[in-house]
Amino acid sequence: MKAQQRYSLLSISVALSAVIMLQLALSNGALATSHTSPDAPLACTEGDQLGGARYRICMPITNWNGDLIVYAHGYVKPTAPIEIPEDQLELGGFSIADLITAQGFAFATTSYRRNGLTILEGIDDLLELVDLFVVAHGKPDRIILTGVSEGGAITVLALERHPDVFDGGLALCGPYGDFQRQIDYFTDFRVVFDYFFPGVIPGEPISIPAALLDTWETSFYSETVKPLILSPSSALSISQVISVTGAAVLTPSIAAGMEPTFERMLWYNVYATNDARDQLGGNPFGNVTRIYTGSLDDDALNQGIYRVAADQTATAKVAERYETSGVLRVPLITLHTTGDEVVPYWHAPIYAQKVAATGSDAFYEHRQVNRFGHCAFQPLEVLAAFNDIVVRANARSLYLPLITSEP
Repeated sequence: MKAQQRYSLLSISVALSAVIMLQLALSNGALATSHTSPDAPLACTEGDQLGGARYRICMPITNWNGDLIVYAHGYVKPTAPIEIPEDQLELGGFSIADLITAQGFAFATTSYRRNGLTILEGIDDLLELVDLFVVAHGKPDRIILTGVSEGGAITVLALERHPDVFDGGLALCGPYGDFQRQIDYFTDFRVVFDYFFPGVIPGEPISIPAALLDTWETSFYSETVKPLILSPSSALSISQVISVTGAAVLTPSIAAGMEPTFERMLWYNVYATNDARDQLGGNPFGNVTRIYTGSLDDDALNQGIYRVAADQTATAKVAERYETSGVLRVPLITLHTTGDEVVPYWHAPIYAQKVAATGSDAFYEHRQVNRFGHCAFQPLEVLAAFNDIVVRANARSLYLPLITSEP
């Protein structure tokens, strides 16, 4: 399976795995507002959005409960076609749209108009999607946004910037705390890897050759990089890469337990770097003054590591348009695993500090999950959060005075 497909499937599994159990767990609870049977047929429509994205809207044949669930999918590599990623819309052979609409919710999703770094475009496409839904089916009672990984960042930013549209949100394992630090984290992993394994990966960490993009998934990683990581002679070096970068691993000091982190982190460097540079108008990564620690010889590491200055245009755009503010006027729940190797857990406390600084604590809850893996949640963990955000979104009278007031 291609890496893009695997990560996307993981994201969708996390974000909506809860709905698999909705029929059983919530049949007598707050969400059981529909009597539609789980195998009821769907009324789905698809089409092109004005911005260039593809959309899908699915309605229960009967007993729509008035609520709309909008899903923001995770990262898709820039070279993939612009289409709704079907591999993200099934769980264990079950259609996610079927499972959601069986409980009476309407379901809507979009491909976004582009792949790769598409946070800003993703927000615009979600707003456009809601408008399409309103024209076709009328204004929903509540609109609940849920997203995972990159879609988690989209969810938080959309809630902060458009509380007049969305009534609540569930953001899982997204880079919602410090986006610049997330960019640095990805590229730092590559520059540290290159220091300990010089010349293995062609090109610079901030400029990926086209040939590498073409062969990374099909042969280069599996035939060149992975055997090197698993080689006993590399044990000390890979341990130092993990120590310096702070990336989470499944099993420390065991190559097979560390290799998945290398595969995922280097995948993002290979596929996300050129696209991010193009979208941001320059190189956003800079480490000229950074002091690296955690190796057996930090002096040699800092003298020999690849150094580059960030382009001010790129970092300014990140600061202005991609960073969250912590200003909330509708309820938000975030979930994050403490051992997330792709989007580290430090995003959670950083965002909590932003929320506290803006006086938005009443709208926010974070749920910590002590486990390794990017978005590696259990269904009941997501189920509980999903149930709670629906309940809070239903409590409109509690939030309306704050929604209509100035932050």
